[in-house]
Amino acid sequence: MRKIFSALAAIGAAGALVLGGTAATAGTTRAEKGEARLQKMLEGRVAGEPQSCITTLGPDRLQVIDGTAVVYDGGKTIYVARPSSPDQLSRDDILVIERHSGSQLCNTDIIRTMDRSAGFMTGVVFLDRFVPYTKVEN
Repeated sequence: MRKIFSALAAIGAAGALVLGGTAATAGTTRAEKGEARLQKMLEGRVAGEPQSCITTLGPDRLQVIDGTAVVYDGGKTIYVARPSSPDQLSRDDILVIERHSGSQLCNTDIIRTMDRSAGFMTGVVFLDRFVPYTKVEN
């Protein structure tokens, strides 16, 4: 009976190691998926000089790339701002932006994240400067 319990304990410990490894991989996978999605959006575009503020035409053009960046689609140019803590960005959250420059979105604006379904605040995001990526003309 003691051997059975020892064997079950060993199996449980091995399972915990596997699950622990899976959880760590899942976190990495989320960031990798976000980075892959962003790279696909930027295909055929060239990076320009980073900007502190960008002019925005509507909130429907602002996207959160899960665990990676905030992206504004300006048509020919896509602006990418990476946060200081990318893990704070989730596509399940809504960005609540306190703007200080009217129609411009700036990296100094206060950005809070709120849970989409429950409506409670989940964090604060601090963005780096916006890097413009413009389509290359053939």
